[in-house]
Amino acid sequence: MTIRKTIVKSVRITAVSIFLVVWTTLASAPGQAAGLKIALLPIVDSLPFYVAAAQGYFKEAGMPITALPVDSALERDQLMQAGAVDGALNEMIAVANVNRETVQVKVIGVARKARPGVPLFRLLAAPGSGLSRPTHLAGVPIGVSAHTTSEYVTDRVLVALGLPPQRIEKKSVPSIPERYQRLLQGQIRAATLPDPLALSAIRAGAIEVVNDSSFSRYSFSVLSFTDRALGEKADAVRIFLAGWYRAAADINADSEAFRPLVMKHIRVPGNIGNTFRVPPFPKAGVPDAGQWADVMDWMTARGLIDKPVSYEGSVTDAYLPR
Repeated sequence: MTIRKTIVKSVRITAVSIFLVVWTTLASAPGQAAGLKIALLPIVDSLPFYVAAAQGYFKEAGMPITALPVDSALERDQLMQAGAVDGALNEMIAVANVNRETVQVKVIGVARKARPGVPLFRLLAAPGSGLSRPTHLAGVPIGVSAHTTSEYVTDRVLVALGLPPQRIEKKSVPSIPERYQRLLQGQIRAATLPDPLALSAIRAGAIEVVNDSSFSRYSFSVLSFTDRALGEKADAVRIFLAGWYRAAADINADSEAFRPLVMKHIRVPGNIGNTFRVPPFPKAGVPDAGQWADVMDWMTARGLIDKPVSYEGSVTDAYLPR
């Protein structure tokens, strides 16, 4: 029985390896159509892609642009580095990690950002924990995904609200669903969670201590493409970005019209399925140099990178709709 399990596991690992090799080969083969493959997590930030596809914006431009759904940031980043996808919805921390030695990926647009009344992340306390203010979190381990935007936003928001950095403690719980469950079960007293899962946790009894809706300079997601794709498929990238921001404007004009796409492609917990409001999306733009510099300061202070990565090498507005 043990041998059989080992064989099955080996087959699965081999299948994943073959998948990456095949995708990489197809992406680099000469004569292939200059379409794009985009890695997308099943989060609300990804919605403009599915709206653009449903509205036919990519098709009318004659460009094959497809989504490759992924279950985790790790899977997304592996596909990007393997060349199996051209671009992804991700974060500046991930881009800086890849570019620490040589530029391989560039941010070409902001996907979604926090805004007044519409947070990306909420810092929650466990039901019955008695925690309700930022000062209550001094010395309390907060569940985050270490070395990601959830940790970065947690640090920046709490410091901005007066909590000394040395009093901020965190516990790494990389899996968002696991973080959600451990918070509700009281196994961790506080956690940072993204919407809509954070809203679901509140409905289930968690207490919102603070959210990032007043801290849009820190809290946002980005669209990034490999340097190779930007060089070889520049026109396709411009078509993608124009379609994305056109779809974002459609969502902002009538978000309820696209609820079926939300329920099909985005993970929305059942206890808020009928009440979750589709958030607004930003106009075309890229993070500014100050935002990038702040992320570099945070990463170098934690030893995640040895020295700041260049903003000019990692962020470009050359592909934005004009």
